[in-house]
Amino acid sequence: QVQLVESGGGLVQPGGSLRLSCAASRRPLSSYAVGWFRQAPGKEREFVAAISWSGGSTYYADSVKGRFTISRDNAKNMAYLQMGSLKPEDTAVYYCAASRGGTYYIVSSYDYWGQGTQVTVSS
Repeated sequence: QVQLVESGGGLVQPGGSLRLSCAASRRPLSSYAVGWFRQAPGKEREFVAAISWSGGSTYYADSVKGRFTISRDNAKNMAYLQMGSLKPEDTAVYYCAASRGGTYYIVSSYDYWGQGTQVTVSS
């Protein structure tokens, strides 16, 4: 079983940047695809970005394409989400998740989840 812990969230002004980190333990993260999802109050959890186990393929929601970048460092058992040009509508709890396979943008494809980190974009 993989344990995931997110960090790096916080309060940022519109147009600012943040880098979220996802630290894995108990099993190598390299065995899994990694996804980032977010959930705003009163809304369903939604797909943000995903990366294949090797890092060779990445996928993004249209709403973040060109602004966010997902990456991973399997040697460090880490995954990252670099967020730029942040907008108030990016405000949400962001979750890191690990998948053994399945459709990358579907919540149920992910087997393990972190506890989430709050990102608030506000002036």
